[in-house]
Amino acid sequence: MQTKKLFISILSFLLYAPLIFSSPVPDPEAIVEEVHNTEEARLPLLHHRQPNRRLLAPPPPPGPPPPPASPTAPSGSAHWESHRHRLADCAIGFGKNAIGGRDGRIYVVTDSGNDDPVTPKPGTLRHAVVQDEPLWIIFQRDMTIRLKEELIMNSFKTIDGRGASVHIAGGPCVTIQYVTNIIIHGVHIHDCKRGGNAMVRSSPRHYGWRTVSDGDGVSIFGGSHVWVDHCSLSNCEDGLIDAIMGSTAITLSNNYMTHHDKVMLLGHSDTYARDKNMQITIAFNHFGEGLVQRMPRCRHGYFHVVNNDYTHWEMYAIGGSANPTINSQGNRFVAPNIRFSKEVTKHEDAPESEWKRWNWRSSGDLLLNGAFFTPSGGAQSSSYAKASSLGAKPSSLVGPLTVGSGALNCRKGSRC
Repeated sequence: MQTKKLFISILSFLLYAPLIFSSPVPDPEAIVEEVHNTEEARLPLLHHRQPNRRLLAPPPPPGPPPPPASPTAPSGSAHWESHRHRLADCAIGFGKNAIGGRDGRIYVVTDSGNDDPVTPKPGTLRHAVVQDEPLWIIFQRDMTIRLKEELIMNSFKTIDGRGASVHIAGGPCVTIQYVTNIIIHGVHIHDCKRGGNAMVRSSPRHYGWRTVSDGDGVSIFGGSHVWVDHCSLSNCEDGLIDAIMGSTAITLSNNYMTHHDKVMLLGHSDTYARDKNMQITIAFNHFGEGLVQRMPRCRHGYFHVVNNDYTHWEMYAIGGSANPTINSQGNRFVAPNIRFSKEVTKHEDAPESEWKRWNWRSSGDLLLNGAFFTPSGGAQSSSYAKASSLGAKPSSLVGPLTVGSGALNCRKGSRC
């Protein structure tokens, strides 16, 4: 039996190594085929806990109960603290191969202050994320970390906020630049500011000059195999989560986003062709109060927007330019009480004669309070093969699927 398990492990590594270690993924079709072969075995994380906020939309009509969590997932267990690394097996969508620090030791952050961007002190978050080895990073206690410069992450890291209330706030925030296999789970990221014109360390062997940063909550710049899950994000200087410059194989799931203008930018510019390989899953998120636009704004690539709850926007919810493929499935869109802001979509920077050929579709979405989605391009399923990453649940289940979005209130000995 042990020989058989060893053989299967070696075979799995050989099959997945090209996906894990390449950035960006060269062929979106390879990712899609691999995702479709296994997605039925991976269900969304449905954490058994009381909601941490008021449900802001009308309750969904009666329907069947949501599916149970995967038996390998730590959700619903009071023993999650002893099995933290199992979280890495629960990723879904295009970022499902993000293993983070699964194969490394646990690193405990004990010091919330003393942020030195060049010579980080052991026990600080910055010291943990720049190491070369895989690390699963946890926190000794509740803490608010105010960084002096961008937190530049090295590959194969997990930031796991479960068990504490962890806030990264009040300074520059998280940068995932030209690295791979990152998991960020269960933290609050808010009030992020610009940084730069300073020296910042990115590994034990390297630090260098950084120009002015944008002030994003999470900036993914040429990164791959990234999973941002169960985070609460708000009120940053630029985007809450931006992914640009050839980033791909990304899942943004179970997050709670509020009080922000330009929420997500996915794609660097209309002329940056490398973003044509971009594949991003946006699933089970709650786009909440105080949001204005870009949930997300897409360029070039392939975007699966599935089972999210859109309860607030002021301008539009989903937009894009430069011929992105947008597959919207099983979402709930509640339009604002603003006469000229009922449209979910915004085709940007192109005349109708051009954007009407872009592949944007709405399938099984629930459109409320006058919300409407303007589709374009081909209606056939084959047009969306590269923008499909998991099976959509009925939009009637969006309420229970997203009621636990945001950072979880996990404490030792309690369910999570």
